[in-house]
Amino acid sequence: MNRTIARYAFFLTLAGCLFCAPSFANDTNKNNTLPTMIEKVAPAIVNIRAKIKVSDFQTFLKLQHEKQLPNDTSNGEIPDHVTSIASGVIIDAQKGYILTNAHVVHDAEIVVVTLNDGRHYTATVVGLDNPSDIALLKIESKKLTAISLGDSNTLKVGDPAIAIGNPFGIGQTATSGIISGLKRSSLGIESFENFIQTDASINPGNSGGALLNSSGELIGINTAILSPERGGNVGIGLAIPVNMARSVMQQLIAYGNVKRGALGVGVQDITPDLATAFHLNDPKGAMVTEILPHSPAEKAGLMPGDIIIAVNDASIKNANDLVNEISFLRVGSVAHIAIIRDHQSKTLTTAIWDPQKSKETGMQMNPFLYGVGLKDFSLFSPIHGNVAGVLVISVEENSNAWQSDLHPGDIIIAANQKKISTIDELQKTIANAHHSLVLNVLRGPSALFLVITTEGS
Repeated sequence: MNRTIARYAFFLTLAGCLFCAPSFANDTNKNNTLPTMIEKVAPAIVNIRAKIKVSDFQTFLKLQHEKQLPNDTSNGEIPDHVTSIASGVIIDAQKGYILTNAHVVHDAEIVVVTLNDGRHYTATVVGLDNPSDIALLKIESKKLTAISLGDSNTLKVGDPAIAIGNPFGIGQTATSGIISGLKRSSLGIESFENFIQTDASINPGNSGGALLNSSGELIGINTAILSPERGGNVGIGLAIPVNMARSVMQQLIAYGNVKRGALGVGVQDITPDLATAFHLNDPKGAMVTEILPHSPAEKAGLMPGDIIIAVNDASIKNANDLVNEISFLRVGSVAHIAIIRDHQSKTLTTAIWDPQKSKETGMQMNPFLYGVGLKDFSLFSPIHGNVAGVLVISVEENSNAWQSDLHPGDIIIAANQKKISTIDELQKTIANAHHSLVLNVLRGPSALFLVITTEGS
C-alpha cells in the first residue's frame, strides 16, 4: 500500500456523532513531574469547533478532499454545514490570543472555542496564513491561562515530547513520546515546511494543538501525520516549530496578514562533491547559484559561489533553511546575511523586497518575454537544415508570452523580421520594440509567427 500524507487537522462530523476514541498514552513513572506539568498547562489547551457552510456540491467535494470528509453520509444527502473539530493553544492570557492551524478555521462561518473548564466563547479570526498553516484567534475572556513559548531551534532528536489536543473530539488528551526527527520538508503538505517529527500519538482533532517539551513549554503546533491510510496514526506526527509559528503570529498581530519578502537568489544544498570542489571543511549552508537583477541580493553584493551560513543570527544549514528564514521576514525588513566567500567570513546587509513589485519591475523591463526561460541553441535539423536561434525552456503561466501561445520547446529564429541566433540579439530587438513583438518560431516540423503584445501588462 502506498504511503499517503494525511492532514489530520480536521475531524468533520455531519450530525455531531463522535464514535472513535484513540488509546491514551501517559507516563507511568511514579515521579509526578510529568503529571504536574500537564496539569499546569492543560488550561492553556482549548478545543475548537469551526462551522463551515456547504453552498453547493462542488464545495462539498472540495471539503471532502481538503478536510478529509468521509466518503459517505448518514442519509446520502449533502449537508448544509460541516463542523471541523480541532485544537488550539492560548499564548496570551491578557489579550485572549490562541494559535491553531489555518486549515482549521479557513472558510469558517463561526469558530467556537471551549476551554478546559468548560467555558465556551465565539472566537474572532485575527488572521491566518495558509502557506505556513498558522492562524491566530482571539476571545474575550478573563482568567485565561497562557502557555510559555520554548525555542524550537534548540531541539534535538531524542528529546521528550508531549502532545495535548482534542483527538476525535473526545476531549483533552495527553500523549508522550520523543522528537523523532527535525527539519522535515519536501512532503507536499505546506508551502513552507520545516516540521518537527514526533512519535507522540496524535490523531484527527489534534490539529492546532500543542507539542510540549518536558518543561511544559510550547515547541510546536501539531498539524499533520504520515499514514498508510487517511486519518490513522502510525507514530509519525508532524508539528510546525514554535519559532516559525511565533514569526507568523507577530505579523498577524501587527498587520492581520503575512507579507513575505524575497532576497532574489537561487541557492542549492552543498553536496559532498561541491564541498570537495570548493575545498570546504564544513559543508553546511546554502550555496548561491544565481543573483536576480536589481534584487536585494545584488544590492547587498552577494555573488554566485557565496555560502550563506546565517540570516539575522539564525543558522542556515541548507537551501530549505534559507527559504524558510527569508520567507518569514516581512517586506522591507532588514536582513543581516553571514556568508563564506573564498574561505573568509563576511556579513552583508540588505532590505528584503516585495516579490510582486520585483515581478512588476521585471515586466516593465521586459514586457514581451518576462517569465520566459531562454537558451542559445544550434542544431542540424533534417527538415529545417542548420538551425541557429533561441530555445524556449519555460513559459510562466499567464505571462504575455504564454497568452500569445509561446511554448517550451519553440525555437525563436527571428523577431520583428530580423534573424535571431543568440539571446543578446533577441534582447536588442526587444529593446527597439514598442507595443508588439512578432516572433518567427520553429515548432516541430512547422514554422509559424506569434505576436506578443503588451496590452494588459
